[in-house]
Amino acid sequence: MSRLTRVFLLALTPFVLIAGSVEEDQALFVDEVYPIFERAQCRLCHDDNGIATATRVQFPPEQASSARLLQFGYALRPVVDAANPGESLLLTKPTQKVPHTGGQRIALGSADAATLGRWVQALAGISAEQARGRIAQLGGASESSSGSVRRLTHAQYNNTVRDLLGSETRPAANFPPEDYVDGFSNQISAQAASPILTEAYNGAARKLARAAFLAGDSHGLIPCEPSGPGDPACRDEFLREFGRRAFRRRLSEPELTSYGALFSAAARQDRAFSSGAQVVIEAMLQSPNFLFYGHEDSRDHRIASRLAYFLWNTTPDESLLEAADNGQLNSSAAVEKIARKMLADPRAQDSVDDFLAQWMRFDRLLLAVRDSRIYPEFSVELAASMAEETRTVFRDIVWGGKDFNTFFTADYSFVDQELAKIYGVTPPAEPFGQVQLPASAGRGGILGQASFLTVTSKPGESSPTERGKFIREQFLCQIMPPPPAGVSTQLPLVTDEMPLNNRQQLSIHLSNESCANCHRLIDPIGFGLEHYDAIGKFRETQTVEIRPTVDEQRTKRKTEATEYLLPIDTTAYIQGIENSEFATPREAGQVLASDPVCRRCTVKQLFRYALGRHETEADQTSIDQVFQQFEGSQFDFRELIIAIAVSEPFVGADQ
Repeated sequence: MSRLTRVFLLALTPFVLIAGSVEEDQALFVDEVYPIFERAQCRLCHDDNGIATATRVQFPPEQASSARLLQFGYALRPVVDAANPGESLLLTKPTQKVPHTGGQRIALGSADAATLGRWVQALAGISAEQARGRIAQLGGASESSSGSVRRLTHAQYNNTVRDLLGSETRPAANFPPEDYVDGFSNQISAQAASPILTEAYNGAARKLARAAFLAGDSHGLIPCEPSGPGDPACRDEFLREFGRRAFRRRLSEPELTSYGALFSAAARQDRAFSSGAQVVIEAMLQSPNFLFYGHEDSRDHRIASRLAYFLWNTTPDESLLEAADNGQLNSSAAVEKIARKMLADPRAQDSVDDFLAQWMRFDRLLLAVRDSRIYPEFSVELAASMAEETRTVFRDIVWGGKDFNTFFTADYSFVDQELAKIYGVTPPAEPFGQVQLPASAGRGGILGQASFLTVTSKPGESSPTERGKFIREQFLCQIMPPPPAGVSTQLPLVTDEMPLNNRQQLSIHLSNESCANCHRLIDPIGFGLEHYDAIGKFRETQTVEIRPTVDEQRTKRKTEATEYLLPIDTTAYIQGIENSEFATPREAGQVLASDPVCRRCTVKQLFRYALGRHETEADQTSIDQVFQQFEGSQFDFRELIIAIAVSEPFVGADQ
């Protein structure tokens, strides 16, 4: 959009300002000042999911309109000192003239600083009340939420063909891997059907359709007794029944005609009713009407599909389809009643398990590799036990109706014999029986579990940086900006002359100011977990092995590796949270459990999973309401699920 067009659109907005002021502000802030903020990456920290989420400066979303950007420009008035503009926080913070968590983002004395100073002067010339008035007059600039048509995830595909066809073959295991976006693999923005995935769908449809009638109609797919291969009445009954279950709605008359012709041609050629049914099943399983949901032709059917895939991770059953057919999902009260009934069904456990697996990145855990010389006990089976421990604790909290903050503070766990060895506790009588974690071990909640400690480590050593980053992103919903272009991420070389533990290596790394701005936010968190190695086992000291270089071996100056047992300092804190000092996972969990940002992050994470997208400005009121319900329930996770299921973005995203 050109500058002239933007100005014209702004001029259409009811605006009672001095002539020319809108155009001047547009030209200065949107066209000159805001690009400076973008180059300085200010938005990455100063938004609802940034490190600076609690500050007064909150940037609009990435694709915000010009009107929304100008609203933001006026909203900066509270950080401008009208009496002394040059000392305004809007100018002194990003230039590091006063301490700034993000470091210097705009150089003092630069052209960018001068341009920002012009905007500071402009804001100093209006009162705070006038700034609020201009924001209100630019109303209606909030960004709307995105669409809600979603592709079945691989897990949902497997569950759907199981419930639709009785197939336990899990064909999606052979599909291309799913991409994680915003922490989840079910996000709409990453759900395009690539040519490779489309080919996989085609192959799976052929195999599933062929297998459907290998043992006759053992799964009851044909609802009638055909009088012959081409029985039109039975054919149409099959099409209506199977099509309704596959497409999660009634078939239209043109669809009945089209699929009916396909059925009749195959049945006539093979002289078998089942051949017609097979070819229809194969065709329907490749249709967008099967592979995507949220586009159903009635609001009730769209809600039914969303509820089923959110609460059960599979297709709607007959009772849910009947409710949609009969228009029984036409109010929040009706949706809540059905959602509560669905949540009480054992099938709801599958969806909660799937949310946890994505949130905690079990995919990384189950594919993790470890240096076998250092961790001979690590195996695929042990990684699976780690995931099962976290899953069992999560189930105990959710389905036991416990305060969800227990996820971060629990002084108990559920382990098998191998994990008991890792934790140094007496194994329970039965696999994954409950055990008490001794306070002296420092373990507590998810941060003390081997699943978290392993997924945030490297093959040969723990990683304070990865652990701090995981906590920021997964538990505080704070987006960490990527490293600046061209900056080396290699840690200092460890030698016999200078054996360093992780903390010492990273401290030297922090001497590079371009790295330090972010690492100061994440490394101090990970330092508090350093008593736990790359598979979550407690250690008093860090073992650092220094192997001889090729040159040392050639000259025989050094022929064998040397080991150093280095002390560990677990003094740690979470910058941005007051009184957040800790030295163990148990203490860190208590900090998170009492932090409002962490509690709100849990709401955001489930919201993203439920809707398949990142929250927008337009969602904030709904998220606030959902959080209030969650808090009012004493943090009962089941009530959080229900609150999201009846929220406006979920039931009315496309209305």
